[in-house]
Amino acid sequence: MQIQIEVVKKIVAEAGKLFQDREAAGHTKEKGVADYVTEVDFAVQQFIYGKLQELYPEVQFMGEEKSNDEIDRSGLVWVLDPVDGTTNLIHDYRNSAVSLALVDDQRIVMGIVYNPYSDEMFWAEEGRGAYRNGRQIRVSGAKEMGESLISIGTSPYHKVMAKENFPVYQSIFMDCQDIRRTGSTALDLANAACGRIEGYFERGLKLWDFAAGMLLVREAGGLVLDYQGADAGTGNVEDIVAGNGVIPRILTEKYLRGIG
Repeated sequence: MQIQIEVVKKIVAEAGKLFQDREAAGHTKEKGVADYVTEVDFAVQQFIYGKLQELYPEVQFMGEEKSNDEIDRSGLVWVLDPVDGTTNLIHDYRNSAVSLALVDDQRIVMGIVYNPYSDEMFWAEEGRGAYRNGRQIRVSGAKEMGESLISIGTSPYHKVMAKENFPVYQSIFMDCQDIRRTGSTALDLANAACGRIEGYFERGLKLWDFAAGMLLVREAGGLVLDYQGADAGTGNVEDIVAGNGVIPRILTEKYLRGIG
């Protein structure tokens, strides 16, 4: 079976138009602490699922807004976050993305991240590099914290971690140029892949948050690690440190190792 990334990109871009439905974005349901879902999330997931099932019925589908108990992780699986940055969407903060990955026996072979507000499409295929709107992208060449912009994730679904996390943010802030908080893991990873930031880290993530972005970063020459400094996989990893070829190792060795 051959999956055409250009076809999949068109599906994702079409689904991104649903972000403009402000009425649907205002219909929310709380799943947990600071964890929301809107009618847009469901609409995007239903649209992409339907199109992919029609084209590739033999590929399994894992989505944030469904039960995934039936998934055989040793096979081919689509992994979708229909709206990465749902809280941003609710507030019309215009910093959300569709994140879609294809995983083959727990190896990410395709990743697409689309920001419909900026019309930026990021994609990568295993061994073929990473791209933004048709141009190949590379991670930043920064080698020191003092020349680095670092994006943080505050793990809003796990606010009990705040007492442990926020002193770390302060330490990193004192050593780097500045810090950012976007509210979208997928876009943070895409920004790292194209060299806009040197590092990003967050605890308590799910596979659909980072699968596509993980491939983007690695295909752009960067690193995606766990908090202990090992290469992150697609198994039970929830704490992610990503960025260029140098800064993630500094983050893990100086600030993050041992946390969690």
